[in-house]
Amino acid sequence: MIYREVIQFLYDLRLFGAKFGLENTFKLAALAGNPQEKLRFIHVAGTNGKGSTCAMLESIYRAAGLRVGLFTSPHLVSFRERIQVNRQLVNESDVVRLLEEMQPWLEEFPKDHHPTFFEVVTVMALRYFAEKKCDLVIWETGMGGRFDATNIVVPLASVITNISFDHQQWLGDTLAKIAGEKAGIIKPGVPVVTTADAPEALAIIEETARRLNAPLVKAGETFRSSRAGSLTALSLAGKHQERNAAAAIAIVETLRRMIPVRDETIRIGLESVQWPGRLQVVKSKSGQTVLLDGAHNAAGADALRDALETYYPSAKPALILGVLEDKDWRHLCEALAPLATRILPASVNSERTTPPERLRDACAVANPAAQVTACPSLADALKEAADAPFVVITGSLYLVGEAMELLGLSPTTSEGERELNEWSAKK
Repeated sequence: MIYREVIQFLYDLRLFGAKFGLENTFKLAALAGNPQEKLRFIHVAGTNGKGSTCAMLESIYRAAGLRVGLFTSPHLVSFRERIQVNRQLVNESDVVRLLEEMQPWLEEFPKDHHPTFFEVVTVMALRYFAEKKCDLVIWETGMGGRFDATNIVVPLASVITNISFDHQQWLGDTLAKIAGEKAGIIKPGVPVVTTADAPEALAIIEETARRLNAPLVKAGETFRSSRAGSLTALSLAGKHQERNAAAAIAIVETLRRMIPVRDETIRIGLESVQWPGRLQVVKSKSGQTVLLDGAHNAAGADALRDALETYYPSAKPALILGVLEDKDWRHLCEALAPLATRILPASVNSERTTPPERLRDACAVANPAAQVTACPSLADALKEAADAPFVVITGSLYLVGEAMELLGLSPTTSEGERELNEWSAKK
């Protein structure tokens, strides 16, 4: 096989949906020799902030001299972003080899119970990290936690970031139900750190930790009060990143007896961390300022609005907005449209996109004074906004990934890599 054929094979696995349950992943990992038993993990779940918290932890432990694996999703541009060692993306040749070696094991499954895309990629990542002899793996859940394929590991510690509404059709329609799914990563006796503060969500996390005798640290207010935090200038913008940094610091302090890390190393890690597509500001060749942020749900939109009001209080950007239809796109319009003078709703390159005409109508209601023009694509929206001094591109990580390619911020990948983020869940 060649890399392009592997991407197509992985894309075809979408037909098996995103089933919830651990049986397939345990079986596939066993066929692979249970590579997870050779590794140490920090397992991260939550609604928003998972990826940023993972990036912070990776940066801190890499600054401490460890070989650190990083497993995150979705990817922005390249599938290879999902599997990294010391922030080096897995090579195309390794992706090909790993999948070829896994194919005989996939034949061990009946067709009506075939491993899904995420299950295959999860075990692929475990094998790669074990081969690379990673000292530590920062391990992000895909969705939920309890039945997420990543939940076959027993970590050194667990992290649950904030709990808010997202994926309600699969995780539940109340914060308590969603928290119950996220708290499913808590293991008996394994310490857990959370920045969740919604009372009904926090109550579930506290009860689960108590029942499993898992020491719980509530880290929401410990960033600036910690020695490392008080000296740190975060490289990631936004007030919400301080809560993510609080979680990262609390984990490092919790594990210090097992993995010693100095305060100075924490500071270096937090000041040098990079996480593209989250309040990322770039200058185009024409001098235009472009802000990219994957604010794909209500909490993300609120965080972006607060950041824009904090860092750009007098700016009135051109807003390019593209949202998936299964997200709370009405809230995104209500939160972000009042900040802009020109709004350009665009189609996301996804079968789940919200039609830009719906976004146009919702934005026009939220900001009647703005000029609102529906665009069939992101490329068309960028042309419309070519003369704007400040442009914000947001609403979906899929849209941000496409923008990174169109703006030349990331190499163009083989056809279909961004489309690997597409899935349809099956209970």
